[in-house]
This record gives sequence, C-alpha cells and structure tokens, in this order.
Amino acid sequence: MGIGLVNFRHRRTRRVARGGLIALWLMTGLVSLIEVNGQSRALMEAASTPQAWIEPVIVAGALADVLIGAAMWRWHRRWVYRLAGAMMLLMTAVATVILPSLWLDPLGCLSKNLPVAILLLILDEDAPA
Repeated sequence: MGIGLVNFRHRRTRRVARGGLIALWLMTGLVSLIEVNGQSRALMEAASTPQAWIEPVIVAGALADVLIGAAMWRWHRRWVYRLAGAMMLLMTAVATVILPSLWLDPLGCLSKNLPVAILLLILDEDAPA
C-alpha cells in the first residue's frame, strides 16, 4: 500500500470521526431543546434541581452543545476540540456528582464520553493550532 493511499485513508477517517462528533453535539443540543419538558426535565428533577433553575440549565447546556457542534463544523482547530473536551469533562463531572447512577445507564449516558474523549484527542493531534 502506497503512502498516498495511507494519507487518504487517514484524512478520510479523521473527517468521518469529526462528522460523527459534530452530529453528536448538534443532535444532543437540539434533542435537549425539543425535550426540555421530557427526559431532560426528569433528569434535572431526579437530581433535586430547584424548579426555577431547570429550564434555564437545560437551555444553557443545549445551547453550549449546539455552539460546540457548530464551531467544530466551522473550524478544524485545536481550540475547538479542547473546548469540546473541557465542556464534556465539566458536564460529566457535574452529572457524576448530582446523578452518579447515570454511569450505570445501559445506553451509555456518561460512559459514551470515554470514546468521545479519545476521538477529541485524535482530532486535536491532527488539527492546526
């Protein structure tokens, strides 16, 4: 296999990984906004969040997700992947503190963040400063 083919596959794989993360962030934000009175609210209530805070917290988190997804779509830069990683770590830490049972979710509410972190690291290494 020639070097050119390896580089093509490398770039193609990175584009697919990036596209998957963009879709994840955008969909997470949009679903959170659509479901503001559904599962998102139920999770916040299970965490004993004061009623007055629930909607603003859901909307803020959803907008952060959409903005990260849009930034990742627009720019292939290290700062974007690092911002995404920092937000993911922050949201994971908060969720772990207020609802540690999310780690046991069979659909991977929090455990999905482990491969996401790995993809962000790979993309960060590949991105220009």
